[in-house]
Amino acid sequence: MERNVQTFLKSNLLNKYLVGDTSLKESKEVEHFISTYPEVAQAFEKLQANIEIVAKAGAVDVPEHILGEILESLEETNDTKVINLVQNKKTPWYSIAASAAAVLFAATSFMLYQKNTDLNHENNVVVEEIFDLRSDIENNNSKLDELSKELLKLNNPDAKKYVINGNDRAKNLKTVAYINPVEKTSMIDVITLPQLPKEQQYQIWAELQDRMVNLGILDESDRKLKQIPYMEDALALSIKIGKKGDNANENDTEVAEISLKEE
Repeated sequence: MERNVQTFLKSNLLNKYLVGDTSLKESKEVEHFISTYPEVAQAFEKLQANIEIVAKAGAVDVPEHILGEILESLEETNDTKVINLVQNKKTPWYSIAASAAAVLFAATSFMLYQKNTDLNHENNVVVEEIFDLRSDIENNNSKLDELSKELLKLNNPDAKKYVINGNDRAKNLKTVAYINPVEKTSMIDVITLPQLPKEQQYQIWAELQDRMVNLGILDESDRKLKQIPYMEDALALSIKIGKKGDNANENDTEVAEISLKEE
């Protein structure tokens, strides 16, 4: 009988039984040896322990609700297998583990695919934002370059600064003119302009020896350095209120004036 036990242990039937690869006759033979011979039962328990260690080493943590759904599905599947295959025989636990691992792998793959899709979308959004940011930076750099050039003109030692304040008709009016007789440039900076009726507007004029010359319109909404025509030998600058759409009229109401004559 001892020889029969050793022959059985060397026959690999225990391994086949553990993986569910035995026929009905072989299964009954294995179960007989396990229940009859302690050596066989001990070898069977050792094989089970080894497989459990391997399964635990490859285990993957997944959300609890997924495990619950997997177990419910496996319970229904296991009931059908018991009826169709072997009476009073339970599906080996490692078969359940293999099925669970397959389902977990599919679930994990789907979650990774979903995360990868989300990351690709986020990357595209970031790339678009970077392009927008670069465009904004380029625009800002262009504006800074223009401002730098204007500041250089203002800081030019040849440029002269003239502050033009309003008279009693426009007490809150204030503008600053920068005139460079060397480079022959003129600029004006609108600080404050009192609000006018819709049909009226502010105009800046240059007074020459024999006439007045209109240099353009001043608008409160355009509060930045504004280039105006340079007038050689201008004696003064003045700001007047005139009607929109009418031809410039030097007899319009004057609200501010500054002399350009050398003291």
